[in-house]
Amino acid sequence: MGEKNLDVAARLRPALRSFEPYDPAFSPCRVNLSANENTHELPGEVREAISAALLATPLNRYPDPMANDLRDALARRHGTDRAHVVVGNGGDELLFNLLFAFGGPGRVLVTCPPDFAEYANFARMTETEVRGVPRDADDFSIDADALVAAAEGAALVILTSPNNPTGDLVDRALVRRLLDETDALVLVDEAYVEFAGEEASVAPWVEHEGRLMVLRTLSKAFALAGLRVGYLLANPSVVDALAAVRQIYSVDVLAQAVALAAVERRRALAPVVADVVAERARLAAGLAGLDGVRVWPSAANFVLVRVPHAAEVRRRLRDEHSVLVRDFSSAPGLDDCLRVTVGTREENDALLDALAAIRGERPSVSS
Repeated sequence: MGEKNLDVAARLRPALRSFEPYDPAFSPCRVNLSANENTHELPGEVREAISAALLATPLNRYPDPMANDLRDALARRHGTDRAHVVVGNGGDELLFNLLFAFGGPGRVLVTCPPDFAEYANFARMTETEVRGVPRDADDFSIDADALVAAAEGAALVILTSPNNPTGDLVDRALVRRLLDETDALVLVDEAYVEFAGEEASVAPWVEHEGRLMVLRTLSKAFALAGLRVGYLLANPSVVDALAAVRQIYSVDVLAQAVALAAVERRRALAPVVADVVAERARLAAGLAGLDGVRVWPSAANFVLVRVPHAAEVRRRLRDEHSVLVRDFSSAPGLDDCLRVTVGTREENDALLDALAAIRGERPSVSS
């Protein structure tokens, strides 16, 4: 009887009462281009190394709490040392820990929506005020002066480069201004930067910029979304602060072993990334060839498109063609927008054929 009368909402912290479980709106389908996963097959060399690492990993011992072997490999990748690297259970854990450690009541996070929704969600969870500087409604560019002004007195600024869901890169000169003209911690989320090229990254700046942090993940270019491994490049004092507040053993032994095998063979993944980039251009051209469809330039492994009646198009793609894309049409500034992951050639063709059929057009795509 007592369980039936339990008012859980009344017992929750007030800041958490409106939260609901995360729902990615996934449906079983023939082609899933909704989650920005890398759908390309891993090279044989990487698959074999991962299999060997899994077989060689004992499960009766706790993992290294700090994943030091993996930190060392990641540090070598970026020409630094492990003191500048912290590994997490996906980038999400690191984002939450940043807000947990440096946010809170009376502190401000500055973002540039539309962007990754979890920034604002984690801020709400940690009772951190969010100060948004909306992007231009037409091209999603950032007003640099407005952002610098908003960052005055803020605890943390998060920029995404390439941005999710718009696909555009942040001007590195803007990052420079934030570091020079404000006192905020500046996080550049580079989850998709491999698809833009390392020359777009500000990771090399971290060594000499104490307030700069760069977030990376193995979920995208490394095609290991199911592994849930991300990492942060930051000043050693920031790394130590995050190590102090993190959940212990958050990166399990199998995740550490697989991630290490993949990072050590990262050069073998270059052809996969190159193929995604080539398919991105082909997919964007095919989408732009459909009447009434707008495609924004993208440096990531997805493209943002505006199509009339986007929610209905998304439903028909799913129900009539078993092709799943992400509907952003209800998000502020993204009216009638769909985000489409760049898949394999066959997956992209399936999407283009389905869209053309729904719109009564013939697909326009190069062979």
